[in-house]
Amino acid sequence: MKKISIITPCFNEEENAFEVYSRIKKVFAALPSYDYEHIFIDNNSADRTVEIVKGIAALDKKVKLIVNSRNFGHIRSPYYAMLQATGDAAMTLSADLQDPPELIKDFIAKWEAGFKIVVGVKKESAEKKSMFFVRKAFYRFINKISEVELTENFTGFGLYDKKIIATLREIGDPYPYFRGLICDIGFERAEIEYFQPARQKGITKNNFYSLYDMAMLGITNHSKLPLRLATMLGFLLSLLSILISIVYFVAKIIFWSKIPFGFAPLIIGLFFFGSVQLFFIGILGEYIGSIYTQVLKRPLVIEKERINFDDKEQK
Repeated sequence: MKKISIITPCFNEEENAFEVYSRIKKVFAALPSYDYEHIFIDNNSADRTVEIVKGIAALDKKVKLIVNSRNFGHIRSPYYAMLQATGDAAMTLSADLQDPPELIKDFIAKWEAGFKIVVGVKKESAEKKSMFFVRKAFYRFINKISEVELTENFTGFGLYDKKIIATLREIGDPYPYFRGLICDIGFERAEIEYFQPARQKGITKNNFYSLYDMAMLGITNHSKLPLRLATMLGFLLSLLSILISIVYFVAKIIFWSKIPFGFAPLIIGLFFFGSVQLFFIGILGEYIGSIYTQVLKRPLVIEKERINFDDKEQK
């Protein structure tokens, strides 16, 4: 009997924890030829999430729980949990139920058809149209500048063969851009389009910083274009400055009394070039920060507690 690992990251999801467990259990009740494990990883929730999942795990040994010692963020924690999977395939499914559990059977069918990677692609979403448009525009942008072909509107919701999980363990990335990493591995992918429902309970944990962090991580991990753009733009602006200086110098000599020297061109030019420099210094800082994170090689998370795991299982 093949085993599927379901990964559910949690942070203050007391209103959704039991429902996501129940819906996944119902799905596998209709798939009797498959065994499964349901791994919750809690990012140091301040509500009753851990208490609720512990109660579920006490009654159902298929439910496993990892409790982090602190909040390690929305990138490291889910990725760490996936590396703990022991199934023949692993699947990520968020606690807010915006990833429909009922699609599990469709993902498994594609996996059984021979695909090592099966990803969910948001065709439409119940979120605000403006936000969906911004996300869609970003996915298109990152795909255009990326050195590998990325899947647009892919959030990480998908199913991955154990060979993919083994590859991720070997890579050992301490701060991965998972959506890009999956595409970078290179196996043929199957795509399943779905409608993303709105969150019904609780509040979203995404904010401007988390979205910006994800965006910059995607750019710095999969594209050198901003660095090359900085070099090219610096060269072009330098050339333009020299040409303007020559034109201004010649005009001043020819029309000495008619063209005042003035400070306006100097001030405007100073602020313009200063702003361009600061922008690209910031871009350079993002790349240096990404390198710094890789060099540190800190663990993805530090566990406070784990429940229903055997001693021999992945740590």
